[in-house]
Amino acid sequence: MRYPLLAIASLLLLAGCSNTPSHQSRTYQPGEKAIVDKLTYSIVDTQIAPRLGEEPNPRLPQNRFFIVQISVSNSANRPLPIGSMTLIDDSGKVYNELADGTGVPRWLGISRSVDPAQTEQGAVLFDAPAVHYKLRLTDDTDKDDVFVDLPLNFMHEQMMNAPVASPDDTSKP
Repeated sequence: MRYPLLAIASLLLLAGCSNTPSHQSRTYQPGEKAIVDKLTYSIVDTQIAPRLGEEPNPRLPQNRFFIVQISVSNSANRPLPIGSMTLIDDSGKVYNELADGTGVPRWLGISRSVDPAQTEQGAVLFDAPAVHYKLRLTDDTDKDDVFVDLPLNFMHEQMMNAPVASPDDTSKP
């Protein structure tokens, strides 16, 4: 009678001492292919825009429009959904994708999937301040968190706001 109890106690002790985390996190650097199960994500470009659309009725954000151009490839033998993504800043604040991509060329939409052995490319849109982010590719139902680091880059915003000189403009700065 003592041996079965001793065996059960030993098993419980070993199970309680497991160092294997049940939830892991992986952050990919810019340019790396981020793998989530059978989907492979590549960040093609990021843009920060103060508005979308042309005058007289541009679409204005609360903060800035943060546009992420992505490419998603499917290595499975069946169509797979492309899940929603979130931006997470360095303080942990979360910004969800916008459900309205009006004014964004090649917007992926909200309900999206990729066929087997195919690649989908397009843009996802956020309303968020211009700071450093990680793009979370997984949601709360996934066992592991997968992120892509998105360094802050003002180049696109500066280019969008720069005045355009006409070809016959001979004035010097």
